[in-house]
Amino acid sequence: MKTDLELALECAVNVYHRYAMRRPMDDYLSRSEFSKLLRDTAEPFLRRTAPPNTNIDQYITQLFSKADANRDGRLKFTEFLSTLSLVAIDAHNRSHEGPGGDHGHDHGHDHSHGHSR
Repeated sequence: MKTDLELALECAVNVYHRYAMRRPMDDYLSRSEFSKLLRDTAEPFLRRTAPPNTNIDQYITQLFSKADANRDGRLKFTEFLSTLSLVAIDAHNRSHEGPGGDHGHDHGHDHSHGHSR
């Protein structure tokens, strides 16, 4: 039986390929493929994690710009993964905002999260 994380990682690979293997079939995400991927698969999540006063289009543009490390106007898989980490970090940060912001995590921000050093 696969773990939740294993399923999530497989899903990330499969979603990437579903959008990157469109025309042209090049295993890269163009800016429009990237935008379509996020809108089709994660728009409600992005609405909750976007920075304040930032609409979805602006957020997607920011994510693409940050992830396109070699500035070639397209994302290879490793650059796409960096996007997922940026969104996950934003989601984690937003989960700690407002009343009851720790969502029962019961941990501080010393980044040890209960792990011994």
